[in-house]
Amino acid sequence: MYPQSYILFLSYFHGNRDYFECHEVLEEYWKSKDGNKDPVWVGLIQTAVGFYHYRRGNLTGAAKVLRKSRKILKEQSHSVQKLGLDIELYLKLLSKEIERVEQCLPYSSVDLPIIDPILLSECEKECEQHDWIFGNKEVVDKYLIHKHKLRDRTEVIEARNDSIKRKNK
Repeated sequence: MYPQSYILFLSYFHGNRDYFECHEVLEEYWKSKDGNKDPVWVGLIQTAVGFYHYRRGNLTGAAKVLRKSRKILKEQSHSVQKLGLDIELYLKLLSKEIERVEQCLPYSSVDLPIIDPILLSECEKECEQHDWIFGNKEVVDKYLIHKHKLRDRTEVIEARNDSIKRKNK
């Protein structure tokens, strides 16, 4: 019923709070949809990126990206509802978090408003497979907080260099 990448996105978001991986898994899915780059995926990706920045203390980046997310998801409200989320609660959550960021309040984990019990069950099962607790707000892992700096970027750098070489030919 829902794309597996979306279930993974929600599981990372609520299970181990790996917002970087949320971004990665959903961006890969979004880019694979040739000719059908539905902006709702961008809005969801930006939610994860906003929380990644917020947790790292990049408040300017967090506010900027969360505002973009809110704008897109408001415009895509019908698509958000189809994804088993309560759009009104989602937009309120984003507004509240933007306000918290602007007030320089500390990051705290939040849950996205999943209203489809089938989707919730699928996400909980996915979390169990990884030994995560769905909805756990106490995840503290320095690697997750600074993942973009600490991960192995060999493949990314090689792909970027190959792309530059192709463009220069």
